[in-house]
Amino acid sequence: MSKLDKSPIRTKSFQFACDIVKYCDKLKNDKNFELASQLLRSGTSTGANTREAQRAVSTKDFKYKFSIALKEADETKYWLQILKATGREVPEEMMNNCEELIKILVSIIKNS
Repeated sequence: MSKLDKSPIRTKSFQFACDIVKYCDKLKNDKNFELASQLLRSGTSTGANTREAQRAVSTKDFKYKFSIALKEADETKYWLQILKATGREVPEEMMNNCEELIKILVSIIKNS
């Protein structure tokens, strides 16, 4: 296992993406296809951009890619809030994990 694979943000964002995939499967089973599609795209993109940032070629590139990850995490939070506000059951742990990812990403960007 490489050093990058042990990165806390990489681990957290990967696990979050896996949780999003499982949750979106449930949404699709309930015929919430459009919301599931939006959530799946943004929720998995957060982790993909985090992973990409760790292979950045410069500090500017690093911050830019983490900024994209942050935007995707914030969009994910938005879709989760929409789902919750419209009566869908959204696991509280998922909401908390999304908020935690946002805080970590903000910190990484500010301190880079």
